This record gives sequence, C-alpha cells and structure tokens, in this order.
Amino acid sequence: MQRRTFLKGAALVGTTMAVTPSIVLADTKTNPFGITKKPRKFSVTNSFELETNDQVARLWVPLPLDSSYQKVLNISYTGDFKEAFISNDNAYDTKLLYAQWDKNSKSRKLEIKFDIIMQERTADLSKATNNTNFPADVKAFLKGTAHTPVNEKLTAFANEITKNSKTQLEKAQAIYDWTVNNMYRDESVIGCGVGDASKIIEQKLFGGKCTDVSSVFVALLRNAGVPARELFGIRLGQSKISNSCGKADANGFAKISGGQHCRTEFYVDGAGWVPADPADVTKVRTQEKLTNDDKKIKDLRKYFFGNWEMNWAAFNYARDFVLNPKPAQYPLNMLGYPYAEMDEDVLNYYSPKEFGYSYTSQERA
Repeated sequence: MQRRTFLKGAALVGTTMAVTPSIVLADTKTNPFGITKKPRKFSVTNSFELETNDQVARLWVPLPLDSSYQKVLNISYTGDFKEAFISNDNAYDTKLLYAQWDKNSKSRKLEIKFDIIMQERTADLSKATNNTNFPADVKAFLKGTAHTPVNEKLTAFANEITKNSKTQLEKAQAIYDWTVNNMYRDESVIGCGVGDASKIIEQKLFGGKCTDVSSVFVALLRNAGVPARELFGIRLGQSKISNSCGKADANGFAKISGGQHCRTEFYVDGAGWVPADPADVTKVRTQEKLTNDDKKIKDLRKYFFGNWEMNWAAFNYARDFVLNPKPAQYPLNMLGYPYAEMDEDVLNYYSPKEFGYSYTSQERA
C-alpha cells in the first residue's frame, strides 16, 4: 500500500507542557573516555506519517522519563489525529503519547518535540551494603516476566555463576562478567532483539543485540536475588566512547530513527539503582574488532558497571505489559519503539520507513 503525502491544509491540534530541570552542574573527568558530568542538552523531533486506509489507526509512542540524571524540559505535539493525549496509566508508570485516527482519514500525521538535559550517571559502589530487606517498589523487580523469568533452572544457573560471591554487589559483578564474556553481538538479529532470556540461556544461544544481552543479565540477577530491570531508550548524539555508542555530524545533528538501545539497572542497598550496560561492551568489541584483552574493552567493561554515558535518553523499564488504551494485541514485550495497529494488524516498528516515522536530534550548546 502507498503512503500518501500529508495535505498542507490539514488542521493541526496540540498541547505543550514544561518542566524545570534540577541537574547538578559539574565537569569532573573520572574515566579514560573523557566523559564528564557536564550536562548535555538535546532537542528531539519525532515525526509520524502513517498510511491512510479504511482501518482505524492507533499509535502509542514512548516518551522520556524524568529522573535524577535526565530532565524533560518541555514536550509538545501537533497533528491531524482524532484524539491524542499523554498518559502514564499502566502497570510500569510508563509515559507515552497515544493518538488515534478514524478509518479513511485523509492523512495521519503527528509530530512530537521535546528538549531534554542529562549528565553522566555514576553510582557510588563504596556505599553498597549486603542488606536484602528491599523496599516494596524494588522487590517488584525480583519477579519474573515472560521474557525474563524466574524459575528453578535459571536460579540454579545463576547460583553456579555466583557461587564464590559473598555480597549482593559481588553477585552482580560475577553475573556482569559472565554476561560480557559469554554473550556476543549478532548483527543478523533484527532491531534490538526480542530479549527472551530463558531461550537464550537454556539453548545456549548467546548471540543477540542489546535487549537480548540486557535481558539475560537482568534475568540472571533476579534469579540470584538481586533486583534488576531493563531500561529502553534511544541514542541522541555523539558518544565519546565510540561511534558504535552514538554518532552525530559536526554540528551535533543526528538521524536517530534506528538508535533504540536497551540498558540495565540493578539494585544494591546503600548504592541504590546502579546503571550498567553489558550490551554496549559486546557492541564495541564486535564493531571495532577488539577482544576482551584489548585495553579499550577492559576500560569499557569497568566503566559500564556503575556508569552510563548520557548521550542516550531513557524511556521506560516496562516488560510484558498491557498498554493503555488497550491494544488489540497484548501483552507487549517492550516499548522502546513506537507501537501502532491498523485495526488488529501491528505495524513493523523495526522498519521506520515501512511504519512511517522519522526521529532526529540536535545537540544544543
């Protein structure tokens, strides 16, 4: 089916909201990559032009979360939709924009804009304790889901990996080391991968992309009694580590439609939620043709256990959940990409051109 051009005369409606940032200003270099605490600001535009047909079109778009390490300064949207609104009414408190168009709409266009400011995220692991009396909201991330299950086989496997670990932090380190040593990036995998940790581990299919690597890490941590979760987001600009971790032109402009990336967090009492990114270790190692013995990979392994370079915006940590409004097909594995249905048919969110979306980012001084 052919996608028609948006009619210039179509009516536009929209809304705007603003949030004041509260990120601490600093510029301390503590790593070999030259990454500092200096905040980075990006202006992001998400453009959608869905196909027109005799079906009702429904669209759910993940939006960035607000946290201590990233703040959404403002967000606005316009389009020719029948209805659209921002909501976080779902099991994971995931912020998203929902839009709907009637059947036989003359055009289906939506544009979302937001500014976001963030800084390198670093955890103080020296504060970690071995207390496992976790708060209720943290305990929720010890439970299994369809793609990151907690079961007898995986628990036995995780216990074998951590058999010499005396503390929660040592367990996390052992599982991180196992994941980085045994998982590898498989460029043939579509998008970010499905993230079916049980299948990967039980069938010893250790190749994959970021969601696969992250889900294995998270599943093993949960089975070892360490709360953990995946965070889905998107790369916004140039990385100081490697072009594999994000790139932009000389003016800071980036086409980011295919820049979705899944990271992780694990929880240790005293240190709180600790950032980690085993998937990008495997990506840099593969794409730069390096080995675990190369200095850059040794440095990167150390850095990505407790740190994130923030040229990446976090969306949510939802897995195997039901969107609201409820789609025809559910539950949804994850919401790192936009999700849309034409009646009951799901659009291919791994293909921006086929789906009808384009994401861009401009870094600001």
